[in-house]
Amino acid sequence: MQLLFDFFPVIAFYLTYQVTRDMFVATGVIIVAVIAQTAWQWFRHRKVSKMALTSGALVLVFGGLTLLIHDKAFIQWKVSVVNWLFAAAFLASRFFGDKVLIERIMGPNFQLERPVWLTLNWIWIVFFTALGVINLYVAYNFSEAFWVSFKLYGMLGLTAAFAIGQAFWLSSKLPAEDAADPDKSQMPGKPQ
Repeated sequence: MQLLFDFFPVIAFYLTYQVTRDMFVATGVIIVAVIAQTAWQWFRHRKVSKMALTSGALVLVFGGLTLLIHDKAFIQWKVSVVNWLFAAAFLASRFFGDKVLIERIMGPNFQLERPVWLTLNWIWIVFFTALGVINLYVAYNFSEAFWVSFKLYGMLGLTAAFAIGQAFWLSSKLPAEDAADPDKSQMPGKPQ
């Protein structure tokens, strides 16, 4: 259920585009969906995650520019900017604090050696950077309708494949007692 909630704005954008075939109407819907999602999170928990705030703010800025200037490129670039900001956050975490970002996220669930955490952090940096590049490649080399479908299915599929690959890689790095405990196999997730 949480996954559906996290992807609610993207799903609303996709469904609106499928019905209207209008990028600007779909952009208006994703802006409203992000505002509703953020309000609901605040109402239920009295806080909003930093990831949701970052993504939501960028939807408002890039979606607003898309509607104001009437140029779909802004909403298409938003996906890449979000991924690159996440990559930058993972990279910056190497220089601030005693733990890299992936260790802060997953550390309570896994006991790994420092070099494994550093490698995993770099893997996430590469993944988010690549997603941003792939998004722009699709946006500029395929039809608008294809990009809209890729935004939902392609990004979700690539993220799922990455998480599965990461799980296999991590299972080879875990100490025997962690590898046997299924409750310690949670992967961090990212809505677009």
